[in-house]
Amino acid sequence: MRYVTAGESHGRSLSAIVTGVPAGIPVRLELIDADLARRQSGYGRGGRQRIETDRVSVLSGVRFGETLGTPVSLAVANRDWDNWLDVMAVTGTKPEGIRETAPRPGHADLAGVLKIGSDDTRDILERASARETAARVAAGGVAKALLRALGVEVASYVASVGDVAIPGDFDSRTVDMDAVEASEMRCPVPATGAAMMAAIDAARADGESLGGVFVVVADGLVPGLGTYAEASGRLDAQLAAAVVSIPAIKGFEIGDGFAAARVRGSEAHDEIHYAVGGFVRPTNRAGGLEGGMSNGEQLVIRAAMKPIPTLMRPLASVDLDSLEAVDASRERSDVCAVPAAAVVAEAEVAFVLANAYLDKFGHDALKDILLARDHYLARIAR
Repeated sequence: MRYVTAGESHGRSLSAIVTGVPAGIPVRLELIDADLARRQSGYGRGGRQRIETDRVSVLSGVRFGETLGTPVSLAVANRDWDNWLDVMAVTGTKPEGIRETAPRPGHADLAGVLKIGSDDTRDILERASARETAARVAAGGVAKALLRALGVEVASYVASVGDVAIPGDFDSRTVDMDAVEASEMRCPVPATGAAMMAAIDAARADGESLGGVFVVVADGLVPGLGTYAEASGRLDAQLAAAVVSIPAIKGFEIGDGFAAARVRGSEAHDEIHYAVGGFVRPTNRAGGLEGGMSNGEQLVIRAAMKPIPTLMRPLASVDLDSLEAVDASRERSDVCAVPAAAVVAEAEVAFVLANAYLDKFGHDALKDILLARDHYLARIAR
């Protein structure tokens, strides 16, 4: 199962086509819309979110609430397009005075214009904008629907913003996800969430932005997804590629991640015990992955998001025309988008996990996939 997205930040709409979708997956549009709303929410978001109310439209591939086994086409309209008709016109001659020529440090602006030979960073920034991730979340709703039918749930929470972080010994297996979704910061510790909001307020007052770290978890995975045999099929490699593809993500770890490099082996690994029904591990330092495969424990992923590169007190740049020093351009932007990025990461993780199930249990129809999974679980039961 794969997706491709299209659309610009201020174009008519964003769209996604999902291919390789098995037949018979129940798709609930209200759940996809709920994820789109979660992507728009979070303390520190900018003015664009007051304009848009993202809703998904299904154009093909679903009939009476179930997938047909054909490509699923999705669209999310941009309401703000009405305000950008001159700047983002599909036809005609580009008006004078609308080019953006002061690339922003930390954004795709400069590398992009050099790559394609443009003299207008808007040719780049409209597509490189994180607004594109709304289409990813919509597409990820199809992957989540498959996982839900297989008994797998993917969720996320915010672990830090700037230098404000939840306690280091926090256990993701104890998270109350209802409390997370009730928090403006999507933080599981109320006092820490309040401190995060205060840090965002201070950054906003200084014309700054803040990044942070979020956690994505998946519960209900069977052991043995992925492979130890081929590098490209390792589940950890696929998850890393998927999450780092999200704009502004600069770091990735599984389980204890970098912390595991600072301890001895006896403190880094999870002992294996046996209980009636199967193997268990009292700890989950590996984050649910061993040897490129799921091990049946909770999948735990952490990712680091850098601060948004658009600043109200812009950094130094160089004008593309005059080559003189100028302030970087400013676009309407967020102060902090870590809670939103976590929702996008859920979609990316869901796609990787959905494909791991399809690779192991078949691709054509949900009924066959469920039968194959149940047969597998019966085989490995102890």
